[in-house]
Amino acid sequence: MTEFVWRAAAADGQLIEGRSEAPAVDVVLRQLRERGLTPIHVGAATSQAAASATLGRAGQRALKGPVQRADVLAFTSELSIMLRAGLALDNALRVLIEMSAKPSVRQLLEGVLEDVKGGATFSRALAKRGDLFGDFYLNMVRSGEASGQMSQVLERLVAHMERLRALRESVVSATLYPAILLGVALLSLVGMLGFVVPQFERLFKDMGEALPLPTRIVMALGQGFRQHGLLLAIAALVLGWLAWRWLRSPAGRTWWQRRALRLPVVGPLLYKYELTLFARSLGTLLGNGVPLLTALHIATETVGNLELRQPLAKMAPQVKEGARMVRAMEGTGVFEPLAINLVRVGEETGRIGPMMLELSEVLDREVETGIKRALTLLEPILILLLGVLIAAIIVSILLGILSINDLAG
Repeated sequence: MTEFVWRAAAADGQLIEGRSEAPAVDVVLRQLRERGLTPIHVGAATSQAAASATLGRAGQRALKGPVQRADVLAFTSELSIMLRAGLALDNALRVLIEMSAKPSVRQLLEGVLEDVKGGATFSRALAKRGDLFGDFYLNMVRSGEASGQMSQVLERLVAHMERLRALRESVVSATLYPAILLGVALLSLVGMLGFVVPQFERLFKDMGEALPLPTRIVMALGQGFRQHGLLLAIAALVLGWLAWRWLRSPAGRTWWQRRALRLPVVGPLLYKYELTLFARSLGTLLGNGVPLLTALHIATETVGNLELRQPLAKMAPQVKEGARMVRAMEGTGVFEPLAINLVRVGEETGRIGPMMLELSEVLDREVETGIKRALTLLEPILILLLGVLIAAIIVSILLGILSINDLAG
């Protein structure tokens, strides 16, 4: 028998915690439901104790600060579970408040509960915190209120948010390893020029023009780095900060987004990544009963690249004027024939939403495959570049030593 710790909600919204011995998690869940409780969390007592023991300063820091995207995902998932189990919305919010260890999340939920108790709809209460919940989230909640299927809508919303998070994490993790390799290359170059090359300066000091050209270049770089290295580092940091500030400005963001889509290898991946966001958002909204025009406006706003968002923004006005969805897509010039054919089939069968979700899955797989291929190419190129830089410095030093031997002979 295994000891499990559990957390459950009563019908009146009271949060109850306890321990039970059972052969499996399913048995604990069944026992809780038989008692009229809504299971929220069930886990082995040993793993729970280990998790608590490993919660150090990093974990404590995570409980501070403003509400993050991960916090919204977490309480949306928990709210979906409780509503599906039959708890009223206000009771479910009370349970979430009791469960919240993060003060900013607790404050957010208390404000939402206060508005709901005052007669506001759930979507209107969330809309007052519009900086945390975008149009996509709010329209999904409104569709749940209109259809009376709030728990199912929240469940689909959680699935959508988790899939987008996984997609973002795959893109970030793909750029992490090349960034580490570049960092190692720079550190190796700094180490060679700042510490290795100066050791040979005394040996080569009296040679002057008799040294081979590669050796003279490397010696000059080493001397310049040693004398002005700190100034160069400060200048690089200042220029990097200025570039970062400019890229965050509207003009800089537009300039970068326009050129990012034209980069070799990376450009097509960014292109498909943005279209994945559009297709998944549009398919999810249409699947939950949001009108097509509203869904098109919201899905277009999920596209971060302004260069790509502009042609997509032309679709909604064309559809409003009576054009078919497939014609509006063709007019943008951004969709491949596969996407257009899927939407054509969706229009003919009345299943545009599922077809857009299918398109997002196809694009998602293409992005993941493209990332793997790019890493397969990029990794040996960076390693080769690092090897060439170090080899060039070593060869230049060896050439200098050989020239000394020739003169001595």
